[in-house]
Amino acid sequence: MNDSHKSKSRQDYLKAILSLDLKEVKASTSSISEKLKTKPASVTGMFKVLSDLGLIVYKPYQGAVLTQSGREEAIYLMRKHRLWETFMVENLGFGWDEVHEVAEQLEHVESKQLVDKLDAYMGYPSFDPHGDPIPDADGNMIDRRKLVQAHTLKEGDIASIQGVLGSSDTFLKHLGDLSIRLGLVFKVKKVFEFDGNFLVEFNDDKGRSKEHSWSRKLVEQLLAEIK
Repeated sequence: MNDSHKSKSRQDYLKAILSLDLKEVKASTSSISEKLKTKPASVTGMFKVLSDLGLIVYKPYQGAVLTQSGREEAIYLMRKHRLWETFMVENLGFGWDEVHEVAEQLEHVESKQLVDKLDAYMGYPSFDPHGDPIPDADGNMIDRRKLVQAHTLKEGDIASIQGVLGSSDTFLKHLGDLSIRLGLVFKVKKVFEFDGNFLVEFNDDKGRSKEHSWSRKLVEQLLAEIK
C-alpha cells in the first residue's frame, strides 16, 4: 500500500468519525466498520495508527474521539467534499444522486488555494446539494437545530425541504422521480393514522398546485423547516 493510499484511508476514517460525532453517535469499532464497510479488525488497527499520530483518542471497547487536530483535518475534508458536490450540481449539470463518489475522490486534493477559490467562485454557499452545512474557511458550520424531521409535521403545516437523512443514490433518485428537491415548499393536507403516510400539496415546475402521496418511510428521511 503506497503512502497516498494510506493517507486517503486515514482521512476516510477521520471523516467517518466526525460524521458519527455530529449525529451524537459513538465512533465504536462496529459503527465505523459498518459505515466504511470494512472488518472490525481493520478498524481497530487504524484506530491505533490514528491514535499514534495524535488524531484521535482511542480506548478499547469505548470507541474513538477526535483530538483538536484530528477534528480540524476531518472538518477540512468535509468542507472540500461538500464544496465539490455543490460545484458539480450547480455548474456541471450533475444530479444530486451522482456526485458523492466523484467528490470522494476530489476531497483528497490538497490545494487550499483551489478550495478557497472554489468557495469564492460559488459565492460562499452555506449548504451542499443534500442540505448539509458546508464548513467555512475557519471550520464553522451553520446550526441546523431549527430543522425537524418531516414525519413530525401536522395537518395544515406549511414547510420547506431543507435536507435529507438518506444519502444513497437510489434514495436521491427516488426523490427526483417524485419532484422532491431542496427548497420545495409544501403543505400537509392529511396524515393518515393507519400507516403514517402523508398527503401533501405543492406547486409543480409550471406553478400548478397538485396533491401527492408521500410514504411514512419517505418523510422520515426528509428534514424540513416550518414556515
